[in-house]
Amino acid sequence: MEKIERIFYERETLDVAKDLLGKYLVHHTKDGKTVGKIVEVEAYVGVKDRACHAYNGKYTNRTKVMFGQGGHAYVYLIYGVYYCMNIVTNQEDYPEAVLIRALEPCDGLDLMKRRRKTDKILNLCSGPGKLCEAMGISKMENTIDLCGDKMYLVSGEVIAPENIIATPRINIDYAEEARDYLWRFTIKDNPFVSKTKKIISR
Repeated sequence: MEKIERIFYERETLDVAKDLLGKYLVHHTKDGKTVGKIVEVEAYVGVKDRACHAYNGKYTNRTKVMFGQGGHAYVYLIYGVYYCMNIVTNQEDYPEAVLIRALEPCDGLDLMKRRRKTDKILNLCSGPGKLCEAMGISKMENTIDLCGDKMYLVSGEVIAPENIIATPRINIDYAEEARDYLWRFTIKDNPFVSKTKKIISR
């Protein structure tokens, strides 16, 4: 499988989000290598998206990575406990990103289980905080170049459009009209997605 090149990330965010499904996220740490197939994502489309951290061009120390080159990791802490990993997309000065919401564990399962303190395979990476814990992703990985050799994506299966499900994003009720955008994408019938919602095929 080939490593994903930067040109893949520097496209329209909604296209990247759907194309991320079926790709493999690889992370090398001192404890070992873990690999998971991306099965669920959410797109956050910059200045026009009230759910996006960079809505209306908000530039802070936290969001500045989103204004940079596509293909970098944007990792932040939520609720003071859980990390979330996003992939910066589109061109510089277009602060957009895709949240990785769930993975299907593929390699390094014993390490994932130790990190997550569970033997339940379906529960290892079925949510953004869970997958970061299982994959060993923390604030240390914020801004990392995904075209490097430590954490990166490799090619996987191509998911046919009829097998991609679009639903509203999760836990963004504050985002007014943006809460209804169908910008959460999952692989149809995959058991490793985080939650089920009313589905709409795209």
